Amino acid sequence: MATNIGFIGLGIMGKPMALNLIRAGYHLVVHSRSRGPVDEMVAAGATAASTPADVARQTDCVITMLPDTADVELVVSGAHGIVVGLKAGAIVIDMSTISPIATERLAKAVASAGGHMLDAPVSGGEVGAKAATLTIVVGGNHAAFERARPILACMGNPDRVMHIGPSGAGQTCKLCGQIAVSGALAGVSEAFALAEKSGIDKARVREALLGGFSASKVLEVHGERVLAGNYRPGFSARLFQKDLRLVHETATANAVATPATSVVSHLVDALVAAGGGHLDYAAVATMWLEKADGVFETELR
Repeated sequence: MATNIGFIGLGIMGKPMALNLIRAGYHLVVHSRSRGPVDEMVAAGATAASTPADVARQTDCVITMLPDTADVELVVSGAHGIVVGLKAGAIVIDMSTISPIATERLAKAVASAGGHMLDAPVSGGEVGAKAATLTIVVGGNHAAFERARPILACMGNPDRVMHIGPSGAGQTCKLCGQIAVSGALAGVSEAFALAEKSGIDKARVREALLGGFSASKVLEVHGERVLAGNYRPGFSARLFQKDLRLVHETATANAVATPATSVVSHLVDALVAAGGGHLDYAAVATMWLEKADGVFETELR
């Protein structure tokens, strides 16, 4: 695989992921909506490009890490998008979390331009992005995946870089993960609300539960966030709201009922409407604690 890689989208997740590629010895050509992160990447050794098409012209592999479906559609297939400058045989790796249905459509557009598209959404948050320990689930052509695997392994745990199936399968797998996380977060939040209303120390409850069958990564990481009232965003509530919207759209398209996820989704909507969209998504726990106490556990600021 080529040593020149394009990277588009240098936000909370994208910037540390891109830096890990530079540390691994790759030369990056970067583009982002905000100039500040681009300048930081140039200082680290990257080259700035004026448009996504310009990125594609200079590289054989282009990675996108963007907020939502419409953003990826614009960057990939817009007037100055990747497909305009794509080299024959090049790989486009979308590491955003977007619609699986739109992903399949974009993959066809990339194929029509002579390239291959992989959907490779990630899990692990900002901490995983900085430490290069992300879980990366991939959909698309298996041969293209094998070509891209060394690149992906620089951003994630090599043992957790997994090919799931054809185009769109990576995105669907990621949404399955968000369903599981939302259910676990609901359970932890309700448990903490019951402990608080019963006059029991939530920290002691968490400590006890971590030693039993109810232990989970959500209880370990987000449980600690809730106890500390630390909602500095590793993954914002607004982006979690977007992911749960994608869950609903994808489930509806496949005639799958998701009643438990719908309850969490409504509470995330309420959190965002109350001004908490910038907080870490673990702050949805405050919605349960509000019902227990009548007040928010932490100010939405």
